[in-house]
This record gives sequence, structure tokens and C-alpha cells, in this order.
Amino acid sequence: MTKTQEFTGKDVNIAIKNACSALSLSKDKLKYDIISEGTSGIFGIVGRKDARIRVTLPKIDDSEEKEGILSMVDEAFGGGTRREEKPLVSGPETEEDDDEDGDSDDYVDDFANEDIDEDTYENVEADEEETEEDAVDVTEESVALGVETLQKIADLITEDAKVSAQTEGNRLTLCIEGGNSGILIGRKGQTLDAMQFLTDKIINRKSDARVRVRVDIEGYMETRKSNLKHLAYKMADKAKKTGRPATINQMSAQDRRIVHLALKDDTKVRTQSMGEGYYRRLVIFPKKKTAFKGKRRVKK
Repeated sequence: MTKTQEFTGKDVNIAIKNACSALSLSKDKLKYDIISEGTSGIFGIVGRKDARIRVTLPKIDDSEEKEGILSMVDEAFGGGTRREEKPLVSGPETEEDDDEDGDSDDYVDDFANEDIDEDTYENVEADEEETEEDAVDVTEESVALGVETLQKIADLITEDAKVSAQTEGNRLTLCIEGGNSGILIGRKGQTLDAMQFLTDKIINRKSDARVRVRVDIEGYMETRKSNLKHLAYKMADKAKKTGRPATINQMSAQDRRIVHLALKDDTKVRTQSMGEGYYRRLVIFPKKKTAFKGKRRVKK
């Protein structure tokens, strides 16, 4: 997509000079169209209008910028985000999936044979449940900033991606259509998470009231939400049957919230987050009345 930028000046020559200075280009390399030659007005004061030109910006090899974005994603969210080419809609792995294909289980921990002290698990995320006093309608400025920010990031990762926005209360959903959805989503949604994290920070950095930002790519998040609920119910059943905590690894705040909400009405388990940083573990504890009653091992 050809990009343009407009420049002004008292006359066309000054507008051209301003463009050359801003873009660090010589006049002979500047491609432009004259929109308006400007008018001097009466006595050079009343009714004067600046000249305006539209400059066609030179195409820049953005491979270095693209590599920088992907490196930043790898550093903050783990490696492997740039190898996937196909859309990932299967969601997090379950234990059965790992057993079938022989891969290591890096999403679900099995604590069935371990004695775990509940006091070990701290850092409960009380803020994952949104309160009414936190809610605020998304402003037009936040919407525009979100679309612009995400579009710039997407353009550095793939071509022909288009960002649109939807709002509901204090929630801003930014949808990406087109482009290479597999690369945009990344392994286990890590690239998507990174884009959402960065966009959220940029929108909320100067806002007193929180705007909840959600990035979706061609309906991926609905599938992911469904898979996470299924995983939550499965791990809760496991915790209840074994009487021991079950843990889900490497979850973003948004994913943890889905699991918290899915199990909040289950009176036989409780959920709690553990760790620090963007990705944390979520532990599902069985309530004490369903605790494991088997024989305890005696140390000799």
C-alpha cells in the first residue's frame, strides 16, 4: 500500500523544502503532487492560505523493524512465535493430546503424586474480576489510537491485514482480518498476546480509568475461549477426583480470567493464580471436604 504525507509552506517551494527536510530526501528524489499553491490574501495577511503538497513516501525495507518486533515478542513471551504458518485454533494442549503425539507437556502439570501445601500459592489476582467502579465507556480517541497502533504492528508482521474496532462499555475489541493469520496468532497465541499487551499498554498509559483491550484474529479468541473452558472443567474434575491441586501453566491474564469465571460457581473447587509477570500458573484446588483421604506416606 502506497503511503503519502502532506506538507505545507508559504508557497510551494517552501512546502517542498519542508518535506525534504522532514524526510531527509533531496528535491530530485521527492515525489509529490501539488494540492494547493496557496494564496497571498489581502496585504499578505487577510485570507492567506499556505501551499500544500502531497508527498509519496518512499518504500522502506522494513525487514529490520519486523525482525525487531518479532525479537521483542520472543524475549517477552517466549521463543517460537515466528515459525508457525498455519492458523492455530486448537487452543492449549490437554494431557491426552500430549500422550498421543509424544510431545512434552508444557501447559498442564500433573500434581497427582505430590503433596502440595496451599500456603505455597500466593498472588491471588483480585483484579481479574471487573468491578463496576472501574468501568468507563471507551472514548473515540482510545479507539483511534488502538486501531492505529495495532495496524502498525500488524503491518510489520504480515501484509494485507486490516484492523477494525468494536466497543461495549469499557471494552475495546480490535479485530484483524486478512494477512497471514498463523504468524499473527503465533504458537499458543503468543504473538496475539504480545500485540494485545502492547496495544493495551499504549492505550492505558495516560488513562485514569481502565480500558479493557481485546485483540481477535478471524474469530480465534472464541475458539480459544471454548477450549479453555473445556480444559478448566476437565482439570477441575481431576482435582475433585484425586483430591489434589491441578495446575495449568503459562496463562495470560485474559486466559486466567476465562478459567476463573468458568469455575466460579463450582462449590467443590477454587481457583488461584501463582507467580509473577505476564504469564502465570493457575491452580485449581479441591475444597477440603473433598480432600484426598488415602493413606499418607510415612517417612522412615
